Amino acid sequence: MFGLNTYANWGFYALQLAAGIIFIVHGWPKIKNPSGIASALGVPKFFGLLQGLVEGLGGLALILNFYVSWVALVFAIIMLGAIYFKMFRWKTGFMSQSTTGWEFDFLLLAVFLAILTKG
Repeated sequence: MFGLNTYANWGFYALQLAAGIIFIVHGWPKIKNPSGIASALGVPKFFGLLQGLVEGLGGLALILNFYVSWVALVFAIIMLGAIYFKMFRWKTGFMSQSTTGWEFDFLLLAVFLAILTKG
C-alpha cells in the first residue's frame, strides 16, 4: 500500500540538499571576501573566512550525506546567531522591504531542527 512514510527519507534528503546548496552559495562570498562579514559582525577577518569555510564545507557535507547531525547542529547555532544579530544588533524585523528580515533564517533554523530530530 502507498504511504507517505515510504518516502520520508527522501523528504529529509531534499531538505539537506536545498540547505546544502544555500549554505554553499552563502559561504562562497565569505571565503572570497572574509573582511565583509567580519566587519559586519565586529570580529577579526579570520572569523569571516572561518565562517565561510564552515558554511561551504558543511553545505557540501549535507549534500553528500556526511556528518549530517553535526552539521545540522552547527548550522542551527549559526542560524540562532544570525537571528540574534538581525533582531538585536541590526534591529531588523521579521520581514523587511528594504533588507532581508530574519524570516529566512528562522525557516532554516526549523529545517536544521527537523534534521536533528530525524537523526
